[in-house]
Amino acid sequence: MTTELKGKEIEKRQPAAATRTERSRTTPVFTPATDIYETADAFVLLADMPGVSEDTVEAKFEQGVLTISGRVPQESFDEYQPCWLEYRTGNYERTFAISEQIDADKIEGTVKNGVLRLVLPKAEAVKPKLIKVKAG
Repeated sequence: MTTELKGKEIEKRQPAAATRTERSRTTPVFTPATDIYETADAFVLLADMPGVSEDTVEAKFEQGVLTISGRVPQESFDEYQPCWLEYRTGNYERTFAISEQIDADKIEGTVKNGVLRLVLPKAEAVKPKLIKVKAG
């Protein structure tokens, strides 16, 4: 499909289909809601992952791709049989394309109350520099 805009043709393309990985577990996998904001020195990523802990969350940065994942143990009801369930537990997974603006060796992460917080420091080359101007 093409569209004309001021005498120039623009081609609309469908995004390439992401390669899906076959999973060996039947646990549902959710995409965590994520906020990203920028400070002068870093980008900060906050991902909601209820039920994950320090032991069950993972963040990996490789070849410009940041992957976050977390496992939530399946709920055990012991001798009870649930009659009504409105909350489903499951695992979390999400990937982000990250530019070379990040200093990968200084990425830090914490998890508290089911919120993963990653601080992605900017590389020195892209930080704004203040130039001191002198009179005369």
